[in-house]
Formats: sequence, C-alpha cells, structure tokens
Amino acid sequence: MNKKSFIPLLVVASMFVGCGSDEKNLNAENPLLAPYETPFDVPPFDKIKDEHFRPAFEQALKQHNREIDSIVTNTDVPTFANTVVALERAGSLLSKVSTIFYNLKSANTNDTIQAIAKDMAPVLSAHADEIKLNAKLFDRVKAVYNNKATLGLDAEDQRLLEETYKGFIRAGANLSDANKIKLKDINAKLSVLTTQFDQNLLVDNNAYELVIDNHADLAGLPDAVIAAAAETAKSKGKEGKWVFTLSNPSVMPFLQYADKRSLRQQIWNAYQLRGNNDNEFDNKTVLVDIANLRLEKAKLLGYPSHAAYVLEESMAQNPTHVYDLLNKLWAPAIAKAKAEEADIRKEIEAAKDTFRVAPYDWRYYEEKIRVKRFALNEEEIKPYFSLSAVREGAFATAHNLYGLSFVALNNVPAYHPEVEVYEVKDKDGSHLGLLYADFFPRESKRGGAWMTSYRSQYTKDGKRVAPVISIVCNFTKPVGDQPALLTFDEATTLFHEFGHALHGLLSNVKYKSLSGTSVSRDFVELPSQVMENWAADPAVLKTYAKHYKTGEAIPDSLIAKMEKAGTFGQGFATTEYLAASFLDLNYHAATAPIGKDMNAFEKQGLTKLGLIDAILPRYRSTYFQHIFSGGYSAGYYAYIWAEVLDADAFAAFKEKGLFDQPTAASFRRNILEKGATGNPADLYKAFRGKDPDPVYLMNKRGLN
Repeated sequence: MNKKSFIPLLVVASMFVGCGSDEKNLNAENPLLAPYETPFDVPPFDKIKDEHFRPAFEQALKQHNREIDSIVTNTDVPTFANTVVALERAGSLLSKVSTIFYNLKSANTNDTIQAIAKDMAPVLSAHADEIKLNAKLFDRVKAVYNNKATLGLDAEDQRLLEETYKGFIRAGANLSDANKIKLKDINAKLSVLTTQFDQNLLVDNNAYELVIDNHADLAGLPDAVIAAAAETAKSKGKEGKWVFTLSNPSVMPFLQYADKRSLRQQIWNAYQLRGNNDNEFDNKTVLVDIANLRLEKAKLLGYPSHAAYVLEESMAQNPTHVYDLLNKLWAPAIAKAKAEEADIRKEIEAAKDTFRVAPYDWRYYEEKIRVKRFALNEEEIKPYFSLSAVREGAFATAHNLYGLSFVALNNVPAYHPEVEVYEVKDKDGSHLGLLYADFFPRESKRGGAWMTSYRSQYTKDGKRVAPVISIVCNFTKPVGDQPALLTFDEATTLFHEFGHALHGLLSNVKYKSLSGTSVSRDFVELPSQVMENWAADPAVLKTYAKHYKTGEAIPDSLIAKMEKAGTFGQGFATTEYLAASFLDLNYHAATAPIGKDMNAFEKQGLTKLGLIDAILPRYRSTYFQHIFSGGYSAGYYAYIWAEVLDADAFAAFKEKGLFDQPTAASFRRNILEKGATGNPADLYKAFRGKDPDPVYLMNKRGLN
C-alpha cells in the first residue's frame, strides 16, 4: 500500500509553558508526558500503555491551546520570530503523542487503540480548525507575510513564511464566519469517516480465512508456501490444516501457484470484495460520503473539485496534467496487457479448457508462461533473497552512495518484539538518526508497506536534532529453520521503503514542517523509487543476493534470465496501476456529487476507460486505503509521475557510475537534505541540470 504513514494532525515543535501541580503529577506518572529517559530520546515503548493515551492527548491539547493563545495575545508587533516561528514551534507535545499513537494504530493496534482513534478523530479535527480558522492568529501571520520583502529572511525562512500563510488560506482563513462553521462540520465528518474506512478494512482483512484440510487441494503450491500456511493454521489453533489469509504474502502466492481454480476464485473473491460485503464493516457508503464531502469542501474553498484543490500543491499542478500523463501511458499499457491476455488464452486452450480468462487466472498462467519463456520462476529466485541479505544490500548501497553505516542496537525500546533498531551514522562517524524496521505481517498491523517517523529532523539552538525513522512492511515470515525468503518484488519494496527512510534520515533543515518527506505527493516517491533501481542492477545484485544456504552469489545465468524477463508482465502491472490512478481521479476530479451506487460508479468509469474484464484496478474502491484514509486522495498517480523522475535520475548514475560520488553528493545535497525548503522542480533541476525525460520510464517498462 502506501509507502508512507500520515498523522492526521500536523503539529510541530514547542516552547515551554508552565503547568499546575496536578498536571505536574500527571506528567510524572505518564511516560508520554514525562521527559524520555531513553537512549537517543526515543519513545519509551516499554512503559507506554493504552490507558496513557487519553490523558496524554488531553494535556497536549491544553498545552497547545496555551501556546497558541500566547501568540495571539502578544501585544508586540507581529514578527517572523514571535508569530511564524512561534507557531512552528507550538504543539510539540501534541505532535509527540499523536505521532506515537497513530503509528501504533497502523503497526500494532488493538481494540482499545481503535476506540481511542474513533473518539479522537473529531476532537483533533476541531482543534486543527480552531487554529487555522483563528482570525486573530491569521491577522498576525498575514501582517508578517505582507511585510516579507522588508524582513531580510533567508530562503528557508521565506519558504516557511509562504507555506504558513498559504496553509491558513487553504484551510479556510478567508471564509465568512458562516462558511467557517460549514467547513468545521465537513472536517469533523471527514475525520470520522476516514477513520471508519480504515477500521472497517482491518476487520474485513482479518476476518477471512481459506482453510484447507485436503492435501490434494494444495497442488501446485511450493513447499515454502505450504509450510507457511501450516504455521498460520497452527497459530490459529488449527494444527494439521493449512490456512491462507488476505495478507499479501499469503494470498498472492496462492493466486500465483495453486492449481485448483475454484479455490483461486474463492480467495480472490474474498480479496477483491473487502469492504464490499454488505455487512457492518462495509465501506461503500463510507467512501461515497468521503468523496462528496471532499468535493463540498473544495467548492467551499473556491475550487471546482477536490483534485483541483489537492494538485495545486503538487508538481502536476492540476488534474489536466495528471490525465495527460496517464492517458499517454494507457494506450501502450492496455495494448501490451491485451497481448499478455492472448498468451494466457493460448495456455488455457493448450490444456483443453474453454473458460474465459478471469482475474484469478492471470497470475497463475503468467507464472507458467514465465517459466516456459524464460526458464525462470520465483522459487528459483527466492533462496538468494533472504530478508537479512536484502536488508544488508540496502545498507551497503547507502554506504557506497553516501558513506552511511548502520549499527544494530539492542538497548533501545521498540513497540513490538519483531522490530529491529539501528543507529545510522554518517561517513565521518557522527550520529545521523535511528531506524526502526518492522518486516512481518500480523493481525495488529494494516497491510502494505510504508515509512513514517517518530521524530522528524529539525534544528534547535543551532544544532541538528536527529530523526527517528521507521519502515513497516508485510513480508513472508520465516518458516521453521528457513529464514524469511523474499520474492524479488518484496526485495524491491524493502529498497523502496529504505529510500523513503534515507529521505527522512538525511534531512538537514531548520524547520520540522519542512523536513524530510514533508514534500508534495508526486515528489516524495522520487527518493524511494530511485532506490529500486539499485536493487535490480546486475552489479549490485552480485554483492547482496546470496544463497541463504551456501552463501554463493546469485549466478550470472539467473541474473540474465531476470534481465531478459525484466519487462515481462508489465502490461498487466502498468494497466492495473493506471486503472487505480484513473479510479482515484474519477472520485476526486468530479465536479458534481457521486451517486450512492458505488459499484455502478466504479464499473462505469472502468468501462469507459476500456479496462479488460480479466484485470481489476490494483485497488478497488472499498479497499483503496491510499486515497480514502492514507493521504493520497487525487494523488495515487504520484508513483508513476515520480517514476519519470526516478528513471531519469538513475540514468545520471548509469552515465557516470552506479556509485559516482559527485552524482551521489549532488542527489543528497539537492534532494535528500532539502525536504520542502525549495520548489520540487527546481530541486530536481539543481541535481540533474535539466527537466526529466520520460523516455527512460518508457524504456524501463517496455512500453515504447
């Protein structure tokens, strides 16, 4: 899923505010409120309990209100320091509490946390509105903004001022009092609905099990997949059987290898109907209400659609530019997908079968064709991609590019026993930050993969405050004595999330709100996606892809097969991705409310697009977490937009050397360290010296 986690309330660093004796006692008893007495000042996960969150939120909200009030009631003339910087620093306690809470909600949740999240959603929404719609506070910000030319601000100060002022405008500061009331109501409803969407999907994901008790029904499945299903069954008290779930490491291998078509159909239907089962966890009405409320909000703020509102702050700038890119890619992608479907039909006919190609057939027959055409299958590849080998490969790539080193720590509290913690050091040995890594699925974790932070980088009293970054994935677990063996897709996912982590770890800016990954959606994926190129490069593969038993490097013959099959299946992969991107825009570029029949709306858009029946969008509406609860509304296109950038950026390294130090230094200096302190297009040009060329993307996907 989303490659990044988003906290629903943006709050940043803080000034000291006194408190009464009762609050002091409460703070001393609550690890979320007391000073952290931990290595590197990380959250004291070993002391934090669920019951600490409600009182911590209460105290943090009170403190933030006092801080805002001190700015508003300041009788001095508004200045950059006493207004804009003071506002930037206000709310650090709320930021800490929110960050920990919402990261746990995604990665290690439970019923109590879910209940708190539901209760807090409208409270935090109202709190954010009270700040952004505070007329006196906006008057002070506006006064500073109107005098910006006379303030002698440096580039980063100027950027903070502009973003702060623009943030108030986009949040409704110029609305009438009546419309401000409407906006607050919309925001409150949206906060509840997006939380509900997330919670419904988690329940539906965890509710389904495909239980197999006849070994013959496992025909076609690799031994490792069967063993993993047996482990899952054992953990669920069903020893002697095999259980498959809707987590990707379970459902996708089943669809890829299981010979029994009726079982593939059964698990596929459960997968593609998540949130669409007409039960108490159904998301159809929820998502339609979200889309329509977003449209109502956009129009209230003066925009024709939610997409127009969102994309104003992106590299794409407007929906037309996004449609132009997607349409340019759609024609070659669907043509290639139709050719792939024809190949699948031939396989079916060769087996004397007559059924039409269905979505639950595609991965199964694609794997058979891959083996025939390239003598290559995933099971041949996986032994060379143990989790530890891939992780060390990512670390080595960062070392070769930027001189970084990663030191495993065992004295730092973590939120789950499976979580690994690393200190990240720069090439001179200085401390850069901490990296948490959480790799395996569990019922307390949502699906997908993402990067987030427990502390963003910023500067305090002239010193760099080091970030605490986390990457969270859902990879295949170890089975018995065998380590976790990744598919090549999972290996590239690890490199991808690690790229996001580097963006957060190498950030070197003054202000937290501008640091690390606080950039537009269609720029944030550049640092992550460019790392995938090193994961797949033959020279790099030889250094980290080692057989988990023998330690031997992946052979040249296997690399050659992988390269030869490099664009195999890209018709399907590109088409299902683009279909989801169009689906996102269908909801969010609409200028009139969406009708209540979500299934009809979804089908109408995909039929108009010309999507073939054998392919569904990568995410159907009811489980499209990216856009309905993950921060990527009107932004799912960002992955392909950023792929234009990453393919072009990697070409610079291929031209000068995979680990060319001047090129790496330029990428670090102009992209990774800068956060949102500059315009993304300008930052990219500063690195590359020119605009990106889409030809590299077309070559990479075999679409030209």
